Amino acid sequence: MAVPILQELIEKGEEEDACIELLSNILEVLYKAQKHGAGEERHKDRGDTELVKVKKHIQLILERLLHTVNRRVIILDRENTLRSHYVACMAAILSQMDKDHYSSYIKAFPSRPELMDFLMETFILFKDLIGKMVYPPDWMVMNMVQNREFLRAINQFAATLTEMFLSNSSFELQLWNNYFHLAVAFLTQDSLQLENFSQAKRNSILAKYGDMRATIGAAIRDMWYNLGHHKIEFIPSMVGPILEMTLVPELELRKSTIPIFFDMMLCEYQLTESFSRFEDEILRKLDSEVEGGRGDEQYKQLFESILLSCCQRHPELAKPGENFVALVTGLLERLLDYRAVMNDENKTYSMSCTVNLLNFYKEIDRQAMYIRYLYKLKDLHVSYENYTEGAYTLLLHARLLKWSDEANTAPMQGLHSPSLHTQRQLKEALYNQIIDYFDQGKMWEEAIHICKELAEQYESEVFDYEMLSDILQREAKFYEKILKVLRPSPDYFAVGYYGQGFPPFLRNKVFIYRGKEYERREDFEMQLLSPFPNAEQLKSTSPPGQDITGSLGQYIQCFTVQPVEEAKVRFKDRSIPEQITNFYKANHVQKFSYSRPFKKGPKDPDNEFATMWIERTTFITAYPLPGILRWFAVTSTTTTIISPLENAIETMMKTNEKIMSEINRHQNDPSLPINPLSMLLNGIVDPAVMGGFAKYETAFFQESYLQEHPEDEGNIEKLKDLIAWQIPLLAEGIRIHGRKVTEDLRPFHERMEQCFMQLRAKVESQYGVREMVCFEDRRSGRPRSMAWGPDWDRLSHAGDRQVLAPPTPKPAPRTSESEDRRNERKENRSSTFFGYRRQDLRQSISELPEPKEEKRRLSRNMTESSLGSSEGKQPLPSRDTTGAQPSTA
Repeated sequence: MAVPILQELIEKGEEEDACIELLSNILEVLYKAQKHGAGEERHKDRGDTELVKVKKHIQLILERLLHTVNRRVIILDRENTLRSHYVACMAAILSQMDKDHYSSYIKAFPSRPELMDFLMETFILFKDLIGKMVYPPDWMVMNMVQNREFLRAINQFAATLTEMFLSNSSFELQLWNNYFHLAVAFLTQDSLQLENFSQAKRNSILAKYGDMRATIGAAIRDMWYNLGHHKIEFIPSMVGPILEMTLVPELELRKSTIPIFFDMMLCEYQLTESFSRFEDEILRKLDSEVEGGRGDEQYKQLFESILLSCCQRHPELAKPGENFVALVTGLLERLLDYRAVMNDENKTYSMSCTVNLLNFYKEIDRQAMYIRYLYKLKDLHVSYENYTEGAYTLLLHARLLKWSDEANTAPMQGLHSPSLHTQRQLKEALYNQIIDYFDQGKMWEEAIHICKELAEQYESEVFDYEMLSDILQREAKFYEKILKVLRPSPDYFAVGYYGQGFPPFLRNKVFIYRGKEYERREDFEMQLLSPFPNAEQLKSTSPPGQDITGSLGQYIQCFTVQPVEEAKVRFKDRSIPEQITNFYKANHVQKFSYSRPFKKGPKDPDNEFATMWIERTTFITAYPLPGILRWFAVTSTTTTIISPLENAIETMMKTNEKIMSEINRHQNDPSLPINPLSMLLNGIVDPAVMGGFAKYETAFFQESYLQEHPEDEGNIEKLKDLIAWQIPLLAEGIRIHGRKVTEDLRPFHERMEQCFMQLRAKVESQYGVREMVCFEDRRSGRPRSMAWGPDWDRLSHAGDRQVLAPPTPKPAPRTSESEDRRNERKENRSSTFFGYRRQDLRQSISELPEPKEEKRRLSRNMTESSLGSSEGKQPLPSRDTTGAQPSTA
């Protein structure tokens, strides 16, 4: 009588404490009676009779209370303390059921739909109890007992599935689907992951309960193969759960379940002649699983070897299968690299791995995953205030969008408003964010490009003149910032990671890093070494040998490199403000150089210039800097040797460029401090400081040198001409210095003037006279600027005087707005170059020999035609009023 009363009270939810206590006592008595009956060996008949009675009582409880208890567990809230007691009762009932009990219980259902409802309900309940454990994790015994009984029940119900719900007429897709999800959830639950426990706890669990993962894994595999032609209905929905199961770090489980993937491939291929749905799903799921902590190098190797072996046994799948395996293992490698560094305090390497992943997804045309990692990278950059790189990263997404009202197909990322339904709306929002980032990164030239594109849309496509006005005002402010806001050029560093101790994405590779504003190399190196405390820093800048690259250790090499500016045709032969040209010297650069001096030949203790050779290493990066990273890998390296004479020419050109830069800086901003100009000028004109030109003359201008090196005649003339052109530069610098010098520094200035007068007399008598044109821009508010850069096809003879007189300025019409007058005003706005208008410039003839494989990094105030003829001679120009043509005398 007790069981029916219990059933009624539990269903009503009345007197539950008493009901649970009574049911627990009944189950405990039955358990003891069952054990006692099984132990009656001497009185076997009496023992069998007792067992039969116990089994009947259990059958009664099973039929009347199991379903009732299950329903009560489902109804009660998780916080209800009675729920765990009901679960304990449910586990106790299941523990006393044998195969006969299960069989009779299944047969007792009056109809097939009712049985299916019970199984569906039980599968969902078990999955819920496994996913959200009723007992605390440290209650090992209770959790393992529950798992043991759940496993027995799952396997019993799996047999029912195969017998009653597999045939074509009786197949139930949802029921089978629930079974697979329950079985995988059981296998992957935390309480069964033995590798996370101590050795003692692991041994205790294995001794008492065994590794239940192997049991359920084998059951899942068998149930999958039992599906037969129904398998296709589980592709791709079951790819994720099966992947989760195979990622469990248990070797035998992996070996037995990974082949299921090939069966999925084969099943889809036989129906569609491709397995694209399977491939898409496994790539998508693999990303989230590995990022969540699953997967390792062993899994990658097993996956590759097992699937390649399976594909080779099926010729039709050999090639596509091989491509698929290469794809998955490539992704796994990048995901494992990413996971290894994603939680590092230093996010430098997380950014590198993120870029590796987004490039991979771009290559295989998985746009949603590509965009997902773009935003991961953008967030990393912004968190480190790398606004320029964040802007370039967002720009990659923006470039995928069209200026159209088409709906967005890719999933929304970031903090974009859900109201951005069309591609135009999203692209516009992205562009405004990109402009803000470029502004914060002081990349105003890039922001202007985006502003122009937005302005074109507002003006010609959507006719939103209010927005057009706003964007044009923003653009105007960026132009103003370019000229008025101080913008220091960043340093660049070459960093080599040598040794087998580094991860594959760094191992034995060289990268070029873009430093931050005012970042010292010492600070950069400290940050660089922080993720690798055991790494040794190499002191040499030469590439290491096999003993370093093949060792098991970690060696880091770091040194400063110089950006090699690409020639800008639109700046040629024009006087451009330094604020504009300096940007292009350190940005949009893909080539970098490092110069290492070395001695060659007999040493001259009195003149090191004669034997000072340069080994110049040029690095080319995969992409220009800046970009979506602050660093890029070096893709090619070349080394050239610069002779002492070529080195002297480079040194003189750089010195002249530096003088010219200082002159223009002081002309543009009279408030600048005079100290840097003082040091620069004094270091050149005072022989006691730098030695003057005497070292070059001794080393290269002797007749003996020319006899030994007749091929250097052109370069000798070039060096002489550079020396001659330095005089008018110095003269202008000293003039500015004299105008700004304070009274207490007047003696220093007078001493510098005396040295310069002596230097000038000597140089002009030996190498000729050069005069520079100073001109003022006709536009209001622009300070005067100077240009230098000898026209090499008109070099003067030594000792001759070269004078290029400026033409008579032509008034610039500014009142009329006609096209002709606007063009004329633009022409008058053009730079004057040594007294010639640009259209009057004569084409230079063959240039002098250049240092081997080396491009000059000249100021944009220097013309690229200034490296003229090998003659090194220039006729004296006529002194007529135009000054436009040289004389032919």
